[in-house]
Amino acid sequence: MARLYSKKLFVLCVCLSASFFLIITLQVLMELSHFERKQEDHNYKPKQTIQAANPWTPIGRPGDPSSQYPVIVWWSPLTGETGRLGECGEYRCFFTINKTYHGHPSTQAFLFYGTDFNVDSLPLPRGVHHHWALFHEESPKNNYKLFHEPVVALFNHTATFSRFSHLPLTTQYLESLEVLTSHTHLVPLSRKNLLRASLAPVVYVQSDCDPPSDRDAFVRQLMKYIPVDSYGQCLHNKELPAYLRDSTTMEEPGFYKILAQYKFTLAFENAVCDDYITEKLWRPLKLGVVPVYYGAPNIRTWLPAEMSAVVVSPNESPEKLAELLKELDGDDEEYEAYLGWKYRREVTNQNLVAEMRRRRWGIQDVTKDSHIDVFECIVCARVWENINRQEKGLAPKTWRAEGNHLTCPPPRTFDFAVGPTSRSSLRGFWRPSFEQSKKEARALRLFAQRNANFTVEEFWKQVFRN
Repeated sequence: MARLYSKKLFVLCVCLSASFFLIITLQVLMELSHFERKQEDHNYKPKQTIQAANPWTPIGRPGDPSSQYPVIVWWSPLTGETGRLGECGEYRCFFTINKTYHGHPSTQAFLFYGTDFNVDSLPLPRGVHHHWALFHEESPKNNYKLFHEPVVALFNHTATFSRFSHLPLTTQYLESLEVLTSHTHLVPLSRKNLLRASLAPVVYVQSDCDPPSDRDAFVRQLMKYIPVDSYGQCLHNKELPAYLRDSTTMEEPGFYKILAQYKFTLAFENAVCDDYITEKLWRPLKLGVVPVYYGAPNIRTWLPAEMSAVVVSPNESPEKLAELLKELDGDDEEYEAYLGWKYRREVTNQNLVAEMRRRRWGIQDVTKDSHIDVFECIVCARVWENINRQEKGLAPKTWRAEGNHLTCPPPRTFDFAVGPTSRSSLRGFWRPSFEQSKKEARALRLFAQRNANFTVEEFWKQVFRN
C-alpha cells in the first residue's frame, strides 16, 4: 500500500512540474508575441531615439528572455532560428531572426551572413550602441561589395577567411591535422604507376565554370601539353560512375577512391585571395595525391610541409607546368619527395600546427562548437563587456573591422588565347563586376553614415552618380 501511495505521489509531482513548465513556456511565447503584435499593429518603423548612447536596461518581464538578456538579431539569417537563448560561458544572449526586434529596447547587435547581405534591407537607423557583425566564409564572387574598406569598416566584429579577422576561418575546410597525416586513402605509388595505363597523371573536377580566377582558361591550355582527366562539367572529358555524378557525393568514399588513384589533382580556387583556401587543397592532401595549387598567394603559409604541393605561379605558362608534371610523373623519387611528410605522418609547418591548436571551433566534431556558435558567443561576450563597463561608469569599448579583415585583389584573366567560349561564359564578367562593386561600396557607406532608411532606387542612383 505504501508503495502504491509513493507511485501516486511521484506521478502527481511529475504532473505538477510539467504544468509549471508549460505555464512558463506559454508566458514566454505570449510576451514575445505581444511585442511582435505591437510592432505590426503600429506599422512599425524604427525610431531615431534609439541613437541615444546606450540604452540597454533589462525591462524585466518575468519569463521573457528578450527582456532579461541582450537581444542579437541575425539580420540576414544563417541559423533560421526564430528565438533561442544562447549559452556563452558566463553570458547569455537571446538570438533571433525576427527583424521586428530592431526597435526592441534590449537589442544590442545585428549579425549578417555575407552572401545574403542586401542593401534593400538594413537595420537603419543604427543606434550608437548597436554592434554590426559580419560572418562571411564564402568566395568574394558571392558579394564583391563586402571586399572594399568602405563597407568592411561598417562592421564591429568579423568572421571571415582572412587570418586578420576577429575569428579567422582560414582552416574552415580542414577537420584536423590527423586527417592530413592519415594513410586511410593512400594508394601506393607502385599501384598508381600501373593505373597510368588507363588514367591520366592529372585529374580535374570542377562544375563551377569560368569563375574569377579564370582557372578553366589555364587548364584548357594545360591540356594541350599533358593529359588531364576532367570529371566535372567544366572541360568535361571523362565520366564518373552514375551514383557519383551528383555534386553532393564529393565526400563519398567511392569518389575518394577514384581521386586517390591519381598522382596529381588540379586544385584551382575560384578566386585568388590571401587565406582563401577551400577543400580543393585539403582533399588531395588527405588522399595522398599531390595538389597542383592555384589560389591564395600566401598558400605556403598554410601547407603542411614545404614540399607538399606544386604551387602554380600565374606568371608561368601552362606549358612549363606541364613539363614539370611530366618530369615528376616519370621519376618516382622526385614525385615521392612531395609525399615525404605524408609517409612520415608529420606536419612540419608550425604556423598550421599552431592555428589548429588554438582554433576554438570544430568541423564534424560533436565535442566542439561550430564556428557559427563561436562567432555568436564572441559578439555576445563583447556586448556583455560593454554592459558591464556601463554599470561601472566606464566608456564603452569599440571594436572595428579593418580593411584586411576581408580583401581580395581585382580578378584577372590569363592573356593567352583560350579559343571559343560558350555564350553563357562569365569570363568577361568578373572584372567589370568588381569595379562596379567599388562604387556600390562607396554608395552604401554614404547611406550608412546618413543613418536613415533608403530605397533600392536611391541606392542605384547614387552608385551610377559615382
